Amino acid sequence: MGVSAVCPVSNSRATGLSRDSHRMPRMSRETAILLLGDQLSWSHPALQQADPETTVVILAEVCEEASYVRHNRHKIALLFSAMRHFAEALRERGYQVAYYSYEESLPSLLAACERAKQQWRYERLLICEPGEYRLLEQMQGWSDTLGVPVDLLEDTRFLASRQDFSDWASGRKQLRMEYFYRDMRKRYGLLMDADQPEGGKWNYDADNRTGWREQCEIPPRPESEHDDITRAVIAMVEAAFPDHPGDLSTFRWAVTHEAAQVELDWFCERALPAFGTYQDALAEESPWLFHGLISMYLNCGLLDPLPVCEQVEAAYRRGHCSLSAAEGFIRQVLGWREYVRGLYWHHMPDYRECNALSADRPLPEWFWTGDTEMRCLSQALRQSLDLGYAHHIQRLMVIGNFALIAGLSVSEVCDWYLGVYLDAYEWVELPNTLGMALFADGGIMASKPYAASGKYIQKQGNHCKACRYDPKRVTGEDACPYNSLYWHFIDRHNELLSQNPRMGLILGGWRKRADADRESVLQWADQTLDQLEAL
Repeated sequence: MGVSAVCPVSNSRATGLSRDSHRMPRMSRETAILLLGDQLSWSHPALQQADPETTVVILAEVCEEASYVRHNRHKIALLFSAMRHFAEALRERGYQVAYYSYEESLPSLLAACERAKQQWRYERLLICEPGEYRLLEQMQGWSDTLGVPVDLLEDTRFLASRQDFSDWASGRKQLRMEYFYRDMRKRYGLLMDADQPEGGKWNYDADNRTGWREQCEIPPRPESEHDDITRAVIAMVEAAFPDHPGDLSTFRWAVTHEAAQVELDWFCERALPAFGTYQDALAEESPWLFHGLISMYLNCGLLDPLPVCEQVEAAYRRGHCSLSAAEGFIRQVLGWREYVRGLYWHHMPDYRECNALSADRPLPEWFWTGDTEMRCLSQALRQSLDLGYAHHIQRLMVIGNFALIAGLSVSEVCDWYLGVYLDAYEWVELPNTLGMALFADGGIMASKPYAASGKYIQKQGNHCKACRYDPKRVTGEDACPYNSLYWHFIDRHNELLSQNPRMGLILGGWRKRADADRESVLQWADQTLDQLEAL
């Protein structure tokens, strides 16, 4: 695959940035800290040791970061409002804050640092390592441009450092999340009974796959009220980003640490007991079901991962939720979130160029409108576009599955995911989309392609009842497109998939079908692919 396993910033000479994860540079009145929009945490490594009286903090709403992809307006509004609220909190703690709003039209983060340099004449700039490789590349020449030392600090807000992941990955033929997760459980003592997993098993995923058949009441989410800051941001975003997706009339997101904690508390009290059972379910009547809706807060710094996991574990310990619910949630945060971040940095920059299945079909226009008669896909797309949110099964097994079996362009799909979702940053989006959903890395991340027919979607939810397409039919005008496209995917990648031991039964079944039957399915799939825009 030509994928690099070398951490791209381990050599400070190559980056032009000094790197010291153990010793903070001495603070002075000439020190500035650049806070990125996804680093709004009091556990930021520079803030941890900063003296408010001697430090200026830079926060900037810059054009480049808001528009390098078509970011959902919910995401832009969330980050800008959270940044403005955090600036106020910093001032309350005595910090000097250099804040540049979007209306000032600064093109880039570097331009913001240059503006602050003119105003504050700082002699040292501290930055916590960014979450995206593109930003890291940009920062490599900053020291020369600014004429001051630029110190890049390790992002200690994660529970596994990049070096931790590299050490774990060293010498392993396969980097499977499950084994990384077990090590993280042991390291942090979460859901452990001495040195053994609570309940005797590491993973209760088999208990977390119940489909939705209106089995119980879905608790209504609490409404949030906007303050003057958030209202001003919403108005600005609506005016400045008219062509971006996102219906801001539905904006409901927390923009402070305190409000994010209130949402976590609500989840633990009201939704967590049913979360495990229905975390893979698909429901017509609710975009949220029993999900936490906190990934966007974890990824921008309004919540920290370890206290979140500890709060969920405490709910289990006091008998408020099942072990499968607590374990399923903690696996997502302690396991999956940390794993994808480690894998991203371990394999960048070559990882984003992977396209093992040669998928290059243009993205249908209805990916940006939701105007398709496939009910499950239309619901997932409209929800994603309007709210900036979809849960993991909608992303993986509805949208991602369709993109996989239809052979849609890897780069276009990845850009779509990066732009549409509130919690999307390249470190988390790229492995999840390119690796998990699209199998474009050839199996670096997933042990098999997550391809499925309409039967899976029918099993997991109630969308099919309201759909014009029949999940039981493979060919014909009323046949669910997922069905023929699934077998077309299996057939066209037959050689590659035959090397995967988990695909043997499926491939064997396909090969045993009558020649005429296979040809009929493939012909219908070809017709479907030729008419994607009309689905």
